[in-house]
Amino acid sequence: MSDAIEGMEAVTVHIRDIQRARKFYSEVLGLKEVSYLPSVSRAAFAIPGTTTLLTMHILGENEGGREPGTVSGVVFSHHDPTAACSEIRRRGGTIVDEPTTFPTPMGTVTLGVFADPDGNQFVLRHIEKGPNPLSR
Repeated sequence: MSDAIEGMEAVTVHIRDIQRARKFYSEVLGLKEVSYLPSVSRAAFAIPGTTTLLTMHILGENEGGREPGTVSGVVFSHHDPTAACSEIRRRGGTIVDEPTTFPTPMGTVTLGVFADPDGNQFVLRHIEKGPNPLSR
């Protein structure tokens, strides 16, 4: 039997205003826009270090999925989430949860949470691998 999941192609978020979203993802987060379809209010951005796209569009009338502003649990990586959150804030972004550092079985984790203009929330995380800090 083959695996049910073979990879990740895209993460899609629903937004209310395509131009406001495009500006946020390009200017605040610094992502590269790889496609924009104005006739259907859709855009896609490359996520650095991956082949996965971050796509967005306005939720259609009969389309399933989450309402704009309800996405959470998508985790991005950065070697210094504290500096990244500071830069996002400097560029006009919203920090929902300031970065914190804590021990886990995976290593020492630093994470913060930011939101796009619609309120969709994304995690910025770094894991410093090493001896299990919980086994001391």
